[in-house]
Amino acid sequence: MRLKDKVAIITGGARGIGKEAGLLFLREGARVVVADFDGSAGEALEKEIRELGGEGYFYQVDVTDRNQTQAMVDNVMERFGRVDILINNAGITRDGILTKLNQEEWNQVIAVNLTGVFNCTQAVVQVMVSQGYGRVINASSVVGLYGNYGQTNYAATKAGVIGMTKSWAKELGRKGITVNAVAPGFIVTDMTTKVPEKILKIMQEKTPVGRLGQPQDVAQAYLFLASDEASYINGAILNVDGGLVL
Repeated sequence: MRLKDKVAIITGGARGIGKEAGLLFLREGARVVVADFDGSAGEALEKEIRELGGEGYFYQVDVTDRNQTQAMVDNVMERFGRVDILINNAGITRDGILTKLNQEEWNQVIAVNLTGVFNCTQAVVQVMVSQGYGRVINASSVVGLYGNYGQTNYAATKAGVIGMTKSWAKELGRKGITVNAVAPGFIVTDMTTKVPEKILKIMQEKTPVGRLGQPQDVAQAYLFLASDEASYINGAILNVDGGLVL
């Protein structure tokens, strides 16, 4: 029970990596708030949580809206009285090469993947400061470290998340709050279903461990960074990519 009685908010928590992380955190004793824009998926997961006997609930939120993210944190405080862990997991892709990427596709990805992380963290950080304790874990990507063809907007946001992570680690470390990021490689989720099978095969062949990642691989990294075992890790970017970027 590595997270016993801890309260965790997981954005993008209704599906994929977020869902896997939420279920893992519940098994480790946390009370989990599944924060997601997808109402049907969120309600289905809330039902699953109740059936498992876990303590948690779904909160529908648009992370691009500052008022909604603040209302979410206020709601969690009313229910549980504290917030110990924030996993900024929500993210989208709108891929296209530079010459074809339009303004709307750029704005949408920036709003969710970058501004959304800022909104959620700013809403929760005063609570964590008052507690003298907190764990903020941001979802970056190997794309944010090395770029990727056709992903100008996505790569920019994931690189930006790394910059925010390192800045916040310096600002908040003395207040009992650690801030770290996880940089997944190619993980099998709904997002990667849009990637041509030929490309996925190439990525698998390039990965030294010989397989693509699974959501639980990233969820386990979230768990480690959220636990007290990682109390002296701050400002780190943990690659979860099977050695892809070596």
